[in-house]
Amino acid sequence: MLREVALLFLKLGTIGFGGPAAHIAMMRQEVVERRRWLSEAEFLDLLGAANLIPGPSSTELAIHVGLRLCGWRGLLVAGACFILPAALMVTAIAAAYVRFHTLPQVAGVMYGIKPVVVAIVAQAVWNLGRASLRGWLLRFVAGAAVLMTALGDEQIVTLLACGAVVTVVRMPRSLALWIPGALIGGGLAVSEPVTLSRLFWVFVKIGAVVFGSGYVLLAFLQADLVTHLHWLNATELLDAVAVGQVTPGPVFTTATFIGYLAAGMPGAAVATLGIFLPGWILVALSGPLLPRVRRSVVGSAFLDGVTAASVGLIAWVLLLLGKAALVDVITLAIVLVSVGLLFRYRVNAAWLVLLGGLVGLLCTSIKQHQI
Repeated sequence: MLREVALLFLKLGTIGFGGPAAHIAMMRQEVVERRRWLSEAEFLDLLGAANLIPGPSSTELAIHVGLRLCGWRGLLVAGACFILPAALMVTAIAAAYVRFHTLPQVAGVMYGIKPVVVAIVAQAVWNLGRASLRGWLLRFVAGAAVLMTALGDEQIVTLLACGAVVTVVRMPRSLALWIPGALIGGGLAVSEPVTLSRLFWVFVKIGAVVFGSGYVLLAFLQADLVTHLHWLNATELLDAVAVGQVTPGPVFTTATFIGYLAAGMPGAAVATLGIFLPGWILVALSGPLLPRVRRSVVGSAFLDGVTAASVGLIAWVLLLLGKAALVDVITLAIVLVSVGLLFRYRVNAAWLVLLGGLVGLLCTSIKQHQI
């Protein structure tokens, strides 16, 4: 069984284009319909558990399935096999990027891909907002999260504070009244040189607190690596996001790309391990606890607040990405067409990224010939 689990998740990690929703659909088809390893109810229970903890939901679902089928060995093998193909692909692309990204052809491809990424994140904000912002309180919390982030608050403080506010409003007589006071403060990170240990712990922190969607990752990367530590610039972050979209497997392999830019192959390895390690630990620890948390009125309120704040963080990142990507009429046209295709026809995001790259390459080639 362990060998079959390994082969299945290697396959899914290699062909899993389209983001978490597509990954989850593929896993369900394989483990419920085709192989009948799990019942529909068991699969939905594991999916719910993955959605209630920080980290990449589709990767954590793979880890949950491995744990359920093969115990601790399955937990390690399923997660590693799902992550490994994408991590290797992203490392190869990062190596090519470091060597060739100043070439006109590569610049042209990224010129067309960046507006598509903006459209993909816009769709994520819309869909997550519709699903999670139920009622005035959660909408207010999402807006407050945007404002707090714009004013420079740490993302983890924003998430915890928003979760505490919703808990306080819904449970005014509970001990949650004291939570916000414990969350005030934070402080900004200081610019530091890149070291492997520092790189590892930055991504461990991000992997342990990114809650609600893989796209919240962008807010943490922007704050930690661009604004505070200055290890990346906005353009490199956008390129990393684009690579995460065009490759199969978890969006969190964006960390692999960033790690390579920061410190070569060792950096890619430690960044990948750092960002995915909390997922393994959280899946192992959370199984028996999560049903109790969701049944608890206080726990459920806190999780609703965190999710609402997550939507706000993504919206803020969308503004930053749009500012960096929409530089002329062509990029504006690309983002508008991409939004139409995503919302009206639900085109696979991976195909849009590839198409955007081709359009960008064609447009820059025409411009060069005119010059």
